[in-house]
Amino acid sequence: MPKNPLLRNLLFASLYFTQGTILGYFASLNALYLLDKGLTMTDVGIFGAIALIPFVIKIFLGMWSDRVNLFGRGHRVPYILIGLAVQMLCLLLVPAINPNSQYWWFVGLAFMLQLGMALYDTCTDGLALDTTPVEQQGKIQAYMVGGRAIGTIVAASLVGLLAQHVSWSAVFWTLAALTLIPVPLVLGVREPERAPGQRFEWQAFSAFKRWPVIAVGLAGLVVFLVIVGANQLVNPYLTEKLHISLSQAGLITSLWGGGVVLGSLVGARLMAALKAHRATLVMLALVAASLLLLAFLVSGQLGIILAIALVVFFGVAYGSAQTITFALCMRQVDQRIAASMFAILMAFTNVGQGIGLALGGALSEARGFSLTFIVFAVILVLVLPLLPALFKGKERAA
Repeated sequence: MPKNPLLRNLLFASLYFTQGTILGYFASLNALYLLDKGLTMTDVGIFGAIALIPFVIKIFLGMWSDRVNLFGRGHRVPYILIGLAVQMLCLLLVPAINPNSQYWWFVGLAFMLQLGMALYDTCTDGLALDTTPVEQQGKIQAYMVGGRAIGTIVAASLVGLLAQHVSWSAVFWTLAALTLIPVPLVLGVREPERAPGQRFEWQAFSAFKRWPVIAVGLAGLVVFLVIVGANQLVNPYLTEKLHISLSQAGLITSLWGGGVVLGSLVGARLMAALKAHRATLVMLALVAASLLLLAFLVSGQLGIILAIALVVFFGVAYGSAQTITFALCMRQVDQRIAASMFAILMAFTNVGQGIGLALGGALSEARGFSLTFIVFAVILVLVLPLLPALFKGKERAA
C-alpha cells in the first residue's frame, strides 16, 4: 500500500469515483440513450434488471478473491485491474453495437461491464478492510462515498453535455477514459503478506449466526430503505410543490451531490470525534430532521430558496448515513472472509433500497409526498433497538 496517507486515500477515492461515473450514467442517461435508439420502457426495464445481476452475485466474486492469490500478485490488486480493464473494454465496444437491432448483444455487453465493476468494487472493499485500522474506517469510507458522489456529479453534468452537443459515442469514450484514472495508483500497490488470522476459512461464515452481525445488516437495511426511498422522491416532490423546471431539477441534483460529498466528511468527523454509537445517533437525527423539514416545505419563491438549502442538507444527511453505515459494517467483518462478508452485509442495504423504492413510490402516490417523508423519518426508529447489539463490547474495546 502507498505509505503516503494522501495517496492511499486517493487510491480508494479514485476507484469509487470511477464507479460513480458509471452509476451516474445508468441513473441519469442510460434510459434516454435506449429510448433515443428506438427501444421501449419495457426494454429499458428488462435491460436494467439483467444488468444489475452482477451486483447480486458479487458475493461469490468476494469469496474468490478472499481465497485465491491471483498470479502471486495478491488477493485484491489483480482482480481490481481485471475489473477496470473489462469495464473500459466494454465501454469502448458500446458504440459498435446498435441496441435496437442487436438488443441481446447490448444486454450481454452491459452485463459484462457491470460484472467488471462488481469485481473491482468488492475487491476495493476487501483491500480497504485488509489494510484499514478500526479508528480509520470512518475516514476511508468518507473518501469512498465522496469519490463516488463526485463521479456521479461528473456523469450527470459533463457526460450529459457530451450527449447533447457532441455524440453518444463521445459519452462512452469519455467514460472509458475516466476508468483509467485509478490505474496508476492501483499499479503502485503492493499487498502485505496475509497474517495467519487473515487467511480464508469456511468456518468464518459462522459469524452470520452472531446477533451483532445480523443487527448491523438489519440497521443497514433500514437506513438505506429510508435514504434511497426518500431520495427518489425529492425532484418529483419539488416539481409538484414548486413547479421547478428540468434545468432547475438538474441543478438541484448537482447541489444534492455536493451535499453528499460534504456529508461523507461529516460522517467521518462524527466517527472520529464521538464514540460510534453517538455518531450513529447524530446521523439518524440528521436524516430524520432533513426529511421532516422537506415534508413541511412552503410554496412560492421562499419555498424555492428553502428547497435549495434543504436539498443540500438532505445530501449531507445522505452522505453521512452512507459513511457511518459502511463503517459500522466494517467493524463487524471477519478478516478471514473480508470481501465476501462485506458484500453480504451490502446485500442487506440493497434489499433495503428495493423496499424503499417500492414503498416510497406506492405511498407517495396514495398519500402524497409530505406524508411519505414523515413515514420514512419515523421508520428510522427501527434502528434504535439494534444499537445495543452493535456496540456492546466494541466501545469498551475502543
